[in-house]
Amino acid sequence: MPDGRPFYITTPIYYVNDKPHIGHAYTTLACDVLARFMRLDGRPVHFLTGTDEHGQKVEKSAAAAGLEPLAFCDEVSEHFRALARALNISNDDFIRTTEPRHIASCQALWQRLVDRGEIYLGSYAGWYSVRDETFYTEADLIDGKAPTGAPVEWVEEPSYFFRLSAWGDRLLEFYDKNPGFIGPETRRNEVVSFVKSGLRDLSVSRTSFRWGVPVPNDPAHVMYVWLDALTNYITAVGYPDTDADAYKAFWPANLHVVGKDIVRFHAVYWPAFLMAAGLEPPKSVFAHGWWTNEGQKISKSLGNTIDPFDLIRTYGLDQTRYFLLREVPFGQDGDFSQKAMINRINADLANNLGNLTQRVLSQVQKNCAAAAPTLGALTAEDEALLAEARGLLPAMRASMEKCELHHTLAQLWAVSDAANLYIDQQAPWTLKKTDVTRMATVLGVLVEVIRILGILVQPVMPDAGAKMLDLLALPADARDFTAIARGPIAAGTPLPAPQGVFPRYETKTA
Repeated sequence: MPDGRPFYITTPIYYVNDKPHIGHAYTTLACDVLARFMRLDGRPVHFLTGTDEHGQKVEKSAAAAGLEPLAFCDEVSEHFRALARALNISNDDFIRTTEPRHIASCQALWQRLVDRGEIYLGSYAGWYSVRDETFYTEADLIDGKAPTGAPVEWVEEPSYFFRLSAWGDRLLEFYDKNPGFIGPETRRNEVVSFVKSGLRDLSVSRTSFRWGVPVPNDPAHVMYVWLDALTNYITAVGYPDTDADAYKAFWPANLHVVGKDIVRFHAVYWPAFLMAAGLEPPKSVFAHGWWTNEGQKISKSLGNTIDPFDLIRTYGLDQTRYFLLREVPFGQDGDFSQKAMINRINADLANNLGNLTQRVLSQVQKNCAAAAPTLGALTAEDEALLAEARGLLPAMRASMEKCELHHTLAQLWAVSDAANLYIDQQAPWTLKKTDVTRMATVLGVLVEVIRILGILVQPVMPDAGAKMLDLLALPADARDFTAIARGPIAAGTPLPAPQGVFPRYETKTA
């Protein structure tokens, strides 16, 4: 039976002061795979991504580019839309924080917090990093700079504050009652430690620049970027209309996927804002790690940033999607190397799953009149391989629930490995001469395994999965997860001539 439970997943909204890089691609891709998996599993899905367009950093970047802030945001935001298209991302919505719906949502949340006594007017004096959009105390500074290495400037101005200091115990109680709220465990431990160390009230407005959401009833102030940015997640499901169908169906969000550098904002500030407003916090926040390039930290100054558009052009779309999610345990830091990429393409895709598909379907074409084979009596070896393939879906569900995307793929490839071993052991090319009925059964078992693998690989490699299922002549209504239980393709179904699904990557020589 289809699952049926709504599933709301979000990327962070990406800051528009620069072009997209591998980190943006990684986060968005992980969310896409989860969204596609849940849709194929029968769940109504709302998948949100977008751009964060306010703040002093954007205002300065726009001025440096000789553009008005909105024109600058229009231009850079389009780069992120283009990345989503290039990666074949299946997002249901793309939100921009400059949209009227978002400004209305932010102002409604602000007013609600004011009405509940959670925001008050004071004044701020302290060190501020434009690059980090964060205030720091004297004790936070390292050699006169922010802990991130960003320059800081002394700021004194009137500011509205959110009473974050009152929420420490309630946040800790919330974490205790919801042990799966923050993942992975290392990030949960960091957040709990941060909250236990004591929370200070949070400055949530600025008067020193104008590019932001105006504070209701006090136009001298604009909202501080984090209160503005985080609110996007409820804007996109209809807030402030909590009776909206989308809000009732999808809030609280099932999962916010973020980089580890912004987990504090999502796991401390965001639930505190929501609970203070009398709204439900999200169900979980998962923070992934960072990429290095050939063992080096990625930075503009080193000139070693990784352009995701270049990866797609060089290695292929589904190959890039597969590598990024297979190479590194999701939640840990990982390293990109050309050698590792080529090895994954050739060893995992071309030589393993691709070779299995080609070998089996070529033999079906030649020896079974180009039609789905007839299954005869099954041996213990047949049953064992089929059981392994049919057990994939529940195993993958469990891994996906824990955001173990790499493990999900390892499970798939374990079955592909088993099928490659089975074909070598059963040797249908020999059975052709000695036992045609048994040959057909062996090939039929393998066709069934390829059918299951093709269906289950679709969230990660939608185009390649579709090609595999095309080679099995599967109609569109036989490609979701409910189709797995329907059993093998009807014997005698005509199958098209096999074609390669995963070409090898040949290193170009001069």
